[in-house]
Amino acid sequence: MPAVNDGRPPDFQFILKIASRCNLNCSYCYVYNKGDDSWQTRPVFMPSEIFTTSLRRIRSHCVASGQDAVRITFHGGEPCLVGPARFDHWCQEAYDTLADVCRVELSLQTNGTLLDEDWIGVLRRHQVSVGLSLDGPRLLHDRSRVDARGRGSYREAVKGLGLLRDGGLAHQVLTVIQPGADGLEVHRHLVALGARRINYLFPDFTHDSVGPVRAAHGLTPCADYLLPILDDWWTNGTLDVRIAIFWNMARVILGGSSQLDLFGPGAYQYVFIESDGAIEGLDVLKICGQGLAETALHVRDHEFVDIAARNPLHKQVMFEGLPRPGACDRCPERESCGGGYLPHRFGTTGGFDHATIWCADMLKLFGRLRTLLNVSTDDTAHRRAVLQKESRL
Repeated sequence: MPAVNDGRPPDFQFILKIASRCNLNCSYCYVYNKGDDSWQTRPVFMPSEIFTTSLRRIRSHCVASGQDAVRITFHGGEPCLVGPARFDHWCQEAYDTLADVCRVELSLQTNGTLLDEDWIGVLRRHQVSVGLSLDGPRLLHDRSRVDARGRGSYREAVKGLGLLRDGGLAHQVLTVIQPGADGLEVHRHLVALGARRINYLFPDFTHDSVGPVRAAHGLTPCADYLLPILDDWWTNGTLDVRIAIFWNMARVILGGSSQLDLFGPGAYQYVFIESDGAIEGLDVLKICGQGLAETALHVRDHEFVDIAARNPLHKQVMFEGLPRPGACDRCPERESCGGGYLPHRFGTTGGFDHATIWCADMLKLFGRLRTLLNVSTDDTAHRRAVLQKESRL
């Protein structure tokens, strides 16, 4: 990405938290159940004035930076709580405000439980791609993804997935890895439900909080979950089932760049706008401590590039990229992994100067994919150098 001082603001993706509440209470949720309680003081729904102001700030940024394509993700909480009518109006407003200065791509992140035919019509009309959270078979999904009364959400989520599939909408399933679960059983279940784009997410812990997980499930619970999926996908899978983590690891091993936050060095070029208009950096930093995701800026008063001048941490995170942890200097995958996902690097002692808590898992996964691809770390370095040279030319 461009350096902060090269005269051109960076390209950003924008995540609008249009609802600060959720109809589920998932046990692992970083918004509600990881210690940050800032959601309690925010409006339940983003006011229309804040939404309009956010779009104007996005337009201003695109004009100033020359950014010719912008992705806006509607997020929460559960964004479907706003209802399809209001969402329909906001999608049209986004196109009306931005389409003459950039290409607009809209997406929605949802738990799927509120989707119905009205929602499908709105999503299709505005070509909104959808990420739907589903953790596997009913018993596993309902272990964590419950409503306020403790009732599971599997049946409603699967119904929502079916509506997306039958409606021909672009979508992917987001599945949080459950340590100790049978990953291959989960994967086969998702494929049987028609999932063709799957993103397996590592659980959100820090160096301060991961201890009980390791004590219960060993040093590499994420790799233990994923490796059977990888081997089955490689041997028996088809190209129409795309698993984001394996696809991106392969890209990196072959010299390319990662399109996931989980690994790969660089800045996180996301701007989060909370329901009250507060501008935040990477919101998963909430697991690292109360207020750590905050920039103290607001869409009414600030441009997004003001972050660089006002907040040293987020200047690094969003514009430059934090330095690779010193512990990674001798790691053979240091250039490919980059230290791992930033929130997973955090500890109260040392801050972000740690390798990801999932370091051993990452090494196992990179190692297995290297064997399957027959590409060594030296081969990767050579391919990367060639591709970078071609890019400059």
